[in-house]
Amino acid sequence: MQEIWMFTLIALFIVMVPGVDSLLVLKNTMIHGKKAGLFTMIGIILALFVWTALTVLGLATIISKSLLLFQIIKYGGALYLVWLGIQAWRTKAQNMELALQPASATHKNVAYSCMTQGITTDLLNPKTLLLYVTLMPQFIDPTNAVNQQLIVLALILVVLSIAWLTIVVLVIHVIRKWFMKPAIQVLFNKCTGIALIAIGVKIATEKNIAS
Repeated sequence: MQEIWMFTLIALFIVMVPGVDSLLVLKNTMIHGKKAGLFTMIGIILALFVWTALTVLGLATIISKSLLLFQIIKYGGALYLVWLGIQAWRTKAQNMELALQPASATHKNVAYSCMTQGITTDLLNPKTLLLYVTLMPQFIDPTNAVNQQLIVLALILVVLSIAWLTIVVLVIHVIRKWFMKPAIQVLFNKCTGIALIAIGVKIATEKNIAS
């Protein structure tokens, strides 16, 4: 498997970029407290395992048999990272405060409701789909055990997601008013936007990144 450290860095930036998962964890922590935020994270992680299983069952065979497709995915992934960077740069501070609608107002068990929201939202998140089908294949050697490599990369993503979302829950729970300051949001968005664009350009110009 090629440049696993680079995948870890890219995955870390992607996990940290404000998106649906972070917004959902933020919303549930703000409204229901730390426990709700943690159960939302558990739902998101369970969805990542589902995505991993689906990827191992289908994507590996396609990648290993088509060098052209591998190259298409490589440049598609680079463009996706640049697009994420541009979106992060343009994100307005107030967007971080948007609250997603609850999955069901009739749910009496808040923890179960939040976990369900996490699973459903992440399974329907195009960002997660693109991450599995465009980014991961770029760091896989198609001549070796593809499925095992996919599982390793997926586990790295899971660990990073758990670490970051746990930090989000704890920080929002303790000092949420400070974290919601517009200046902090803007600075974070600009920094991650620049970093993602730079990494996307590097991937696009890197020779034989998957070989």
